[in-house]
Amino acid sequence: MICGFDYGTSNCALGIVQDSAVRLVALEGEHAFLPSTLYALDRDLITEAVGRGLQDIHSRQAFAELRMNALTRAKRARYEEDIADEDQTLFFGRAAFDEYFQWPEEGYFVKSPKSFLGGAGLRSEHIHFFEDVVTVMMQNIKLRAEKSLGAEITHTVIGRPVNFQGLDAEVSNRQALEILTTAGKRAGFKEIEFLYEPIAAGLDFEVKLAENKTVLVVDIGGGTTDCAMVRMGPDYLKKEDRRSDFLAHTGERIGGNDLDIQIAGKHFMPLFGMGSLLKTGLPMPTQLYWNAVTTNDVSAIATFNSMETKNQINQLRLDAAQPKLIERFLRMREEKHNYHIVRSAEEAKIALSDAQSYLASLDYIEAELTATVTREELTKSIASPLEKMLNLMTAAIEQAGEKPDLIYMTGGSAKSPVIREAIQQRIGDIPVLDGDHFGSVAAGLTVWSERIFR
Repeated sequence: MICGFDYGTSNCALGIVQDSAVRLVALEGEHAFLPSTLYALDRDLITEAVGRGLQDIHSRQAFAELRMNALTRAKRARYEEDIADEDQTLFFGRAAFDEYFQWPEEGYFVKSPKSFLGGAGLRSEHIHFFEDVVTVMMQNIKLRAEKSLGAEITHTVIGRPVNFQGLDAEVSNRQALEILTTAGKRAGFKEIEFLYEPIAAGLDFEVKLAENKTVLVVDIGGGTTDCAMVRMGPDYLKKEDRRSDFLAHTGERIGGNDLDIQIAGKHFMPLFGMGSLLKTGLPMPTQLYWNAVTTNDVSAIATFNSMETKNQINQLRLDAAQPKLIERFLRMREEKHNYHIVRSAEEAKIALSDAQSYLASLDYIEAELTATVTREELTKSIASPLEKMLNLMTAAIEQAGEKPDLIYMTGGSAKSPVIREAIQQRIGDIPVLDGDHFGSVAAGLTVWSERIFR
């Protein structure tokens, strides 16, 4: 079978064409969208699971040689933790969140691994580990989809952002695509192609157009914002070669996760001492707090988890004018609740799409611990990443050399009225239309997969 595969920063989805219509496959119960999360009882059990999931005996033997040290550590972890062969060691999607929320300090939790792809300065062992994380997630999704469909999936088009990272984009993109290709092959896909995500979203929208339009497609994903200026409509729909119809595209590593991080930092971290004073009257250092919530940055999280940071927080507790806030911060770090805090920030962002005020509960940290966030406050707190998103949109229009007839919005954060109002103010009185905020990329990838593989 042929599929379109949206390996997303926030969610994954897989689509097929059935009876001439795109259908997203159920991946978790009745849910077509599987959160991009993974929880493992031990980090090295991820690598072990990849090896066990390889179908070809020669591939399995080659992989065992490549990952000999990690596989040895996995055996040791099974022995030390008394984990039987038949025990479940990995959890995906909503189940991964459930395990993390219940046992945050026990296992190894990964959220939005796509955000890390293409990162600068990664050593080979980091790249190999990211290959394993992406592979085991793809193996799991492919297996779920095939079980749901009752057939093997062999060909896929996978979505990709315009740029995975902002710095040294060409090198970054090459590294990320190599990881995705390796993971896809190990997951069992025989043929793999890639397509820009905003173009995929546009293809899904195009079939609904009654007349030709020049469209600015804006895809605000979890990890990136991507824009494309595309000529589309009935006259373009059947064209085999669409290269001349894509007038411009821009993209940067700034997305919904960055909005969540800003909300977490500016509205929740004060509960842990950010913005408070030392006994000397000097302000508390802030970088520690940003490292805690910048969960899409490998180096920030590694620094936050380091012994040096623990020692620094312990010293700040002695020097703080309000030591109880620092004790709360230290407890949050020890119990690994920082991912949960960013998740709570995401929930606040979603709620403020419909409400003017939201009361966030952080009772997993401490009973009755809450923070109130208003839509007006949210607007101020996300001003910096939002400005970068707006710059990408105006840059795409400038590249194309013409104004769009309409703007097509997709991606989870595109629902926010704060973002929509900012777009209208910046770009002008151009109609802004909504697509399927979560499914349009997967649907467009599916349309393209049928076009190139049939």
